[in-house]
Amino acid sequence: MSRTYKATGINLKTQVLGESDKIVTILTPEFGLIRAVAPGARKHNSSLGGRSGMFVVNELLIAKGRSLDKITQAQTLKTYPGLAKDLGKLAASQYFAEIVLCQALSEQPQEELYELFNEHLHRLQALSSANASSVLAHLAHGVFHLLALAGVTPQVQVCCLSGRSLKPDFTNPNWQVGFSIPAGGTVCLEAWKRLRTEADKERGIQRNLSFSPSSNQHIIPSPPKPGSQTVVVHRQEIPVISSRLGAMELALLQHLSQPEIMQIDGARDHNWLSVEQILRQYAQYQLGRPIRSATLIDSYFAANHDATV
Repeated sequence: MSRTYKATGINLKTQVLGESDKIVTILTPEFGLIRAVAPGARKHNSSLGGRSGMFVVNELLIAKGRSLDKITQAQTLKTYPGLAKDLGKLAASQYFAEIVLCQALSEQPQEELYELFNEHLHRLQALSSANASSVLAHLAHGVFHLLALAGVTPQVQVCCLSGRSLKPDFTNPNWQVGFSIPAGGTVCLEAWKRLRTEADKERGIQRNLSFSPSSNQHIIPSPPKPGSQTVVVHRQEIPVISSRLGAMELALLQHLSQPEIMQIDGARDHNWLSVEQILRQYAQYQLGRPIRSATLIDSYFAANHDATV
C-alpha cells in the first residue's frame, strides 16, 4: 500500500508545532478533514510558508504518518487575499471555518461541504462595498446554507407549533413572531399563548381535583387494580421563546434559503444583526459549542456603527 497520497484542500486552521513547523487542518473533497504537518513552514524561506496560510487552496502530496501525516509537496491553486484586507470579511470567513470544522468528517468524502465553503468565501471576497449590512447579509446567508447542508436548518416558513405558514405583516409596526431554539424555529405567538393558557387551566384543574374541600386534606389516588389498563396522555410541551422578530427580520430569514441573497427594501444594519444573532445562537445550540469568531463580528459591527452615527 502506498505511503503517500494526493489531495486537493483548503486550509481551515493552523497550529504551531516545535520551532519551525505547523499543523494544518485541511478540508478536502476526497478525504474530508486532514491534519498534517507542514515541516519548516515557519522558516523565512520555506516553500510551505505561504501555502500553509488560512484559506489557501493547494494540490497536495501527503505522506502518511503514525499520528500525523506530513505534507511533502504543495502547489497553490487558489487564494483569497481580499479576505485578510477587511476585518468584516476576515471575521465572517473565520466564522464559516468554525462551523465547517464542526460539521466536516475525517476519512469520508466532503465534496458538497468543500464546494459550499469555497463558494461563500468567493462571494465574501467579491463584495465591492464591504459595509456592515452586506457582510452580515452574506454571513447569515452562508451560515443558513451550511446548516441546511448538515440537515439542521431552522424552520422559518411555518409555525413549529401549528404548522401554519407565517407571512410577515408589514402593515402592523407591532407585529412579531417568536423564535424558539429548542423547538427548532419560528413560533406563532398567538398559538404559543393559547398553549400556555390551556396548560395553566389544566394545572388549575389538577390542583382542585387533588384537594378535598370538605376535609381540607389532599386525596391520595388509589393504586391501579391488577389487570387494569393505564392510559398515558402526552401533552404538547410549551417551547421557550428565545427571541422575538419583527416583520423585516422574518422576511430576511425566509429569503436565506434562496441560492442568491435577495435584496429587500427597508432592510437595515440592525435587522441583519438580529438575524445573524438568531442564527448564531441556533448554530451554537446545534453544534454544542460557542463560535469564537462571532466576537470579531460584534467588534466589526460596533466599529461601523460608531463610524456612521
